[in-house]
Amino acid sequence: MKKSLGLVGIVLAIVTLLVGCEKDITVDLPQAETKIVVQGSIEPGQSPIVILSYSAGYFDPADLNALANSYVRDAQVKMVHGTDTIPLEMFCTVDMTLEQLLLASQTLGLPPEAVLGLGVCVYTSLSPQAIGVAGETYTLIVDKDEHHLHASTKVNFPIPLDSLWFASPSGNPLDSLGFIYGKMTDPDSLGNAYRWSAKRISHYPQWITRDTYLRGQQKDLTFISPMPSVYDDEFFNGLTFEFAYYRGAIPFSDKFDDRREERGFFKRGDTVIVRGSSIDMNVFKFYKSYEDQLANQGSPFASPSNVKSNVEGGLGVWAGYGAYYDTLVCQ
Repeated sequence: MKKSLGLVGIVLAIVTLLVGCEKDITVDLPQAETKIVVQGSIEPGQSPIVILSYSAGYFDPADLNALANSYVRDAQVKMVHGTDTIPLEMFCTVDMTLEQLLLASQTLGLPPEAVLGLGVCVYTSLSPQAIGVAGETYTLIVDKDEHHLHASTKVNFPIPLDSLWFASPSGNPLDSLGFIYGKMTDPDSLGNAYRWSAKRISHYPQWITRDTYLRGQQKDLTFISPMPSVYDDEFFNGLTFEFAYYRGAIPFSDKFDDRREERGFFKRGDTVIVRGSSIDMNVFKFYKSYEDQLANQGSPFASPSNVKSNVEGGLGVWAGYGAYYDTLVCQ
């Protein structure tokens, strides 16, 4: 008993000593440098679309009000093509055409109604000189207060897909859910890169019993990229090869086919427009590093790395897309 009491006394003394050694430590975290983030694109036959926002620190508020206030307004934005310098005008959601709203939705990866609610402003031009041309290089210049940004991208020539088809990964022809498979031939020149996206233009049936507000609506209003969405020709340069892609979803989508057993699948009867884009290597490196960051988020085994932006003086991407479109009926 005496030994036990003595042991208890020693433990209590040690605990008291440790408690007495406690000290409040205040860590002053450095203020994150605010930068402008570019989300911009141009493709053959289309006007450029550019969305600007301010970067946020890790501990800054991340609510909808903070997001809405992050978009940059009244910047001086211009695009240089050859000897032409084309100013890009600002259009906010109340002034956007439906096409501009859908392009903004596609660029941000948000539903059109969310873009409307956030009061997003985009920079574009209605001038015929601003229309993208395959094989040409376009430089974006942004000036806003102390921020000065510069980025260049090339609109590559589109690389057509040889064929597309729908099939179930199980191989059972009776399965109603499946992926889209494709075949393409890569040019015999190392350094080609591609990005994939798709849009279902068929409509939800009137008889659906879940999420009845979707009845009769077009399934996808914008092109959606899965993750990962980019690949290069390091392992198939100059070859003809087959590949498969599952269906992507807009972040935070609450539609039943984005939440339950249909998540990631196309469905028999869907009509899908596929958008395969040839991109330059700097655009590929941005999306590859960005998607790697998303995939590794929270993993203690992931190697830390930065997203590889092609924007000097800021963050984000100015992307030229050599876009090729094809339509597939999933049968």
